[in-house]
Amino acid sequence: MSEIADFMARDHGRCDELLVAAEQAVAVADWKRVNREVEQFTEALRHHMAMEEEVLFPAVEAATGQTQGPTRVMRLEHEQMRQLLGPLQHAAGQRDESEYLAVSDTLLLLMQQHNVKEESILYPMADRILSASGSTILNRMQGL
Repeated sequence: MSEIADFMARDHGRCDELLVAAEQAVAVADWKRVNREVEQFTEALRHHMAMEEEVLFPAVEAATGQTQGPTRVMRLEHEQMRQLLGPLQHAAGQRDESEYLAVSDTLLLLMQQHNVKEESILYPMADRILSASGSTILNRMQGL
């Protein structure tokens, strides 16, 4: 069973869809919608990272006894993504299409590379090593 992997992969998809919706709004210069979509995307991405950093990663680290392994790499990549959220919001607020697209493209690339690692390595590992407590962990993530 891959409860955690399935749930988190679906949440990756939701974040991706929100970022794509913002880019679609940029394409038609609907800046009010861009700002709304960016706000929703930012909230969704921060929530996703919180589920991982506050619940999933600590559970994996406790089970493996490792804090310098894959969860450390994922945290560092989360920080890279967080650093792009301010510039993304700023570009949207300034209605700066070229800056928005540059930041958005960088963020999307980081997210895609990050998500592949989580979906192919970390989440399956989490499902495997946390199988006895997977439902509890999933409920805790959903409760955030």
